[in-house]
Amino acid sequence: MKYNLLGNTGLKVSELCLGTMTFGGNSYWARIGKLDQQGADEIVARAVEGGINFIDTANIYSEGMAEEITGKAIRNLKLNRDDLIIATKVRGEMGTGPNDSGLTRKHILRQVEASLKRLDTDYIDLYQIHGFDALTPIEETLEVLDGLVKSGKVRYIGCSNLAAWHIMKASAYSHSNHIARFESLQAYYTIAGRDLERELVPMLHDQKMGLMVWSPLAGGLLSGKFNRKMETEADSRRTHFDFPPVNKDKAFDIIDVLEPMAKKKQASVAQLALGWLLHQKVVTSVIIGAKKMEQLNDNLKSIDITFSPDELLKLDEVSKLSVEYPAWMIERQSDGRVK
Repeated sequence: MKYNLLGNTGLKVSELCLGTMTFGGNSYWARIGKLDQQGADEIVARAVEGGINFIDTANIYSEGMAEEITGKAIRNLKLNRDDLIIATKVRGEMGTGPNDSGLTRKHILRQVEASLKRLDTDYIDLYQIHGFDALTPIEETLEVLDGLVKSGKVRYIGCSNLAAWHIMKASAYSHSNHIARFESLQAYYTIAGRDLERELVPMLHDQKMGLMVWSPLAGGLLSGKFNRKMETEADSRRTHFDFPPVNKDKAFDIIDVLEPMAKKKQASVAQLALGWLLHQKVVTSVIIGAKKMEQLNDNLKSIDITFSPDELLKLDEVSKLSVEYPAWMIERQSDGRVK
């Protein structure tokens, strides 16, 4: 297991991060996973044994149950809290009132205390806003997050599911006011969905921000269970929860290349899909979630996947984005002006 620096910090996080969206599984979240405490304890134990020191959760996952189960797993396994990097998120609805969601000072201060209690910890290593809130000025959000960093309840702050301009606006405010800035972005990225590369990847490189990848297997589409001949499976996440949106024709083209490559390497399609992400320089950590131990064990092997230059070229060709404006104009005008 490799350990990468999180953004422009000295904090080292494992290249694979354990996601906890499968923990709990009450109501809506049962479509994704419903691990009970014992099952979660076993998953956390195996992840840590495999070298993972990074655990990602969110207050909305199973309406708080995922955080509770995560905190209890750490206690049950007698893990050293300070050896772990725990990340959680805030923004989503945690009640029915008009102020029970969003990125306001009121909501964030209430939710950080609730997350600390559920996780049974004195501090959160990485506190992330879970998305854009059009009603709350980003200045208000950043000021309250900076206050949490200064108080010691939060070590670093990050964001998730934002556009490049959102992040640049936030970074400019943080820089100008000498307050904590977003050190990482948690975003959807997969060989079957490379939209991130248009605007966000150049921005992440420029701003020296870390990237945590969610849904690296495109909601299970790249799990190895699917191809052109078998587009659905009775017990799969995709059957019950067809998300995130994917161009399936293109995804099957990619799988057509991955399958023989995986067979040759005596590996799984999922391992190669994860391995491809680990070969992308912009990626800090890839979030893996599992409902079953065999899924986790398979995913952990992705850190050993290597590709030849020819294999990487084949994967790039079958999965690359079509060039859009202004990219084609920037490329045209960059002759002789590229480092």
